[in-house]
Parts: sequence; structure tokens; C-alpha cells
Amino acid sequence: MIRILIADDHAIVRQGLKQILEEHGKMKVVAEFSSGADALYWVYRNDCDVVLLDISMPGKSGIEVLKQLHAERPKLPILILSIYPEDQYAVRLIKAGAAGYLTKETAPETVVDAVRRVANGKKYISQTVAEMLANDIGMPDGKLPHETLSNREYQIFLMIASATTVSEIADTLALSVKTVSTYRRRILEKMNMRNNAELMHYAIEKGFGKSCRIL
Repeated sequence: MIRILIADDHAIVRQGLKQILEEHGKMKVVAEFSSGADALYWVYRNDCDVVLLDISMPGKSGIEVLKQLHAERPKLPILILSIYPEDQYAVRLIKAGAAGYLTKETAPETVVDAVRRVANGKKYISQTVAEMLANDIGMPDGKLPHETLSNREYQIFLMIASATTVSEIADTLALSVKTVSTYRRRILEKMNMRNNAELMHYAIEKGFGKSCRIL
């Protein structure tokens, strides 16, 4: 029996995933949470075989949860299930310790297969992500500007690039406006840019464009 924890802030998503997984037999959702902090607390005190983790949750983001979980329980497979396209986060999150990355448009049978694969100690890598990883390995040492950002900075960069205001970012991430403004300043400095308009232009140029969203 594969024991699964689901962390997603939408109850209907958790319920749908639970139904899909348990209908296929030999899988049981043993815990479900709407926040990353609650999921972390549970994992530190209980056992499961796979974590299905959304990266867009209030408070502690999925990226932070992934980093902490991987540090504390490196052998526990964490499968990311997100609304965001693979080209935005997949490589970054797999390099951070995720066992696989799926979008929420993924067919149910693929989700089931991915859970089985990671529970058996394998990675779940789609062909698209495999190609991106191969390209990433083949890149020269010099990084692109957005690749110099920390995970939190990258998260806020994408939000700024989608024309989200500082106050809106602060509300979404449960941070102060001052803290978000500090992150914005660091992002501009690291990427050698002067303002939000340049960040947005860069995002469009690199293929993020209007698909930029928050974590």
C-alpha cells in the first residue's frame, strides 16, 4: 500500500486527487493539508511513502516546503503537482530535490503512474522536462540573470513580471510590503535592471510572457 500525503490549498483538488488515487487500488491518502506548514508538522511526526505537493499555497510556499522536507527526509519522494507550466519551475524544483513535476492538466492515469514510479524510488520526468534538464546541463557556466535569483526572489520576480503589485505580492505571500520591496530591490540589482518594466520585458523575451504566475 502506497501511503500518500496531499498538500494543496484547494479542498476540491485534494478530494479529486484522493478519489483518483484510491480508485486505482494499493494507494491510500493518509493525510491532507491546505498549508505547507501543517504538512511539514505532520511529516516530522508521521510516515508516508509519497508527498503530493502544490507549490502555490498561502504562507510558506511549496518551494520552501520542498527544501525543508528534502533536507529533513531526503529519501521521501516529493511529487510536485502545479498549475504552472513545466518551463517555469520544473528544472528548478527537480534540482531542489523534487522526484517529479506534473501540471494539474495532467491526465489522471499519468498522476497514478507518477506516484507509483516515485514510490518505487524512481524519478518521474516527462520528455519535455528531460529535454530541459539536458539543455540545462549543457549550458555554459555563465548563468542567465533570472538563474542567479534565490527561490524566493525567483518567485517574486515572476509575480512582478505578471504585473502583480508589491502590495498584492505582500498579501499573497503573507509578507510585509517593506519585505517585498527589499526583495524587489535585490532582484533588480542581481539582474542589473532598473525597473519593473525591464523585468517584464525580460520575462517576455525569455518566454515567460503572460504565463507568469505566482507560487
